[in-house]
Amino acid sequence: MSKRKIINDPVYDGFLSIEDPVILAVIEHPWFQRQRRIKQLGLTYLVYPGAMHTRFSHMLGALNLMGRALEVLRQKGVKITDDECRGAKLAILLHDIGHGPFSHTSERVLVDVHHETLTLMMMQRINGEMGGALDTAIDIFANRYPKHFLHQLVSSQLDMDRLDYLGRDSFFTGVSEGIVGTDRIISMLNVHDDELVVDEKGIYSVEKFIISRRLMYWQVYMHKAVIAADQLLLNAIRRARELDPSVFHLDPAAADFLDRFAELDDDDVMVAVKRWQHDGDEVLRTLATNLINRHLPAIRVENEESKVESLAEACVAALPACHAPHAAYLVGTGVLRNRSYDFSDHEIKVLYKDGRCVPISEASDQLDRRFLEKQVTKYFCYHPK
Repeated sequence: MSKRKIINDPVYDGFLSIEDPVILAVIEHPWFQRQRRIKQLGLTYLVYPGAMHTRFSHMLGALNLMGRALEVLRQKGVKITDDECRGAKLAILLHDIGHGPFSHTSERVLVDVHHETLTLMMMQRINGEMGGALDTAIDIFANRYPKHFLHQLVSSQLDMDRLDYLGRDSFFTGVSEGIVGTDRIISMLNVHDDELVVDEKGIYSVEKFIISRRLMYWQVYMHKAVIAADQLLLNAIRRARELDPSVFHLDPAAADFLDRFAELDDDDVMVAVKRWQHDGDEVLRTLATNLINRHLPAIRVENEESKVESLAEACVAALPACHAPHAAYLVGTGVLRNRSYDFSDHEIKVLYKDGRCVPISEASDQLDRRFLEKQVTKYFCYHPK
């Protein structure tokens, strides 16, 4: 008897139906279930209280969108076999499985391996356990599969990952700038010369998608209070590891590395932070207590690097003598960069009825090349209030 799972997803106002036994087996794998314990937006819930959604819900949402996109392409005559459909669905389902606790926040300090590399390693391990059932998915994810457009559905400037996280993050934060015409964009997808393209009637929806992503970065992903919270967590982990190098120690060369990595989630980190509130080291104790009680450092964002450097110097000089030796944990600077479009990646292309295929930078009368390629760079300084 075939098994079928129904999942209620509030973002899409309906039920997600999953019947493929391989996909169901992957969802039930402990490494996938771990994603229930990793927040999609890290510490963003300290700014937007509703942002408690998980990587698990995002990955299922992206799977849902992939199913819709494949169906649309097939209806338009694009040849996609059942094995390729399953492979593309598995690739998007597992595309984020390599994230560590609090998603991107801890990636810089817990393990010096990029999450996409970890994702591929974990996919290969699961594939071995499942007798090669993920072979096609791995080739699509790694961009080794002959049909390049399948990889673009997983990873490109207009992929199912971005479409889901923009809508999902907008829904749970309440930030309406992230609302995009997901259904419209998916219905306008097509394939031309093995490239994923958008039919010309979808130009305006793509324009809104690009602008929405830019706005969401400043309003949510790079919100200054979120950055301040991230720095507090990172500095607490760094201080704990300076005092005890075994804290969250992961050696990528170790035979049990993946198993140990897969055991870590948000709960482990927060339990440690709660414990550090009672540590004998004043710096670690202060950092942990401030994070638990949301006493975030002050943060200032400027357009000029020299301004934040001057502020940092003044803040360090103003620290009490007892805190001066530990200034690196209390005062710091950083850089925020946001580019809504990447010309070094495959451009989003628009397919016209006459057969012309034109980059969005040329097809759009709203988003000229100068706007699209502009990278906004800002500098921040955080310090005790």
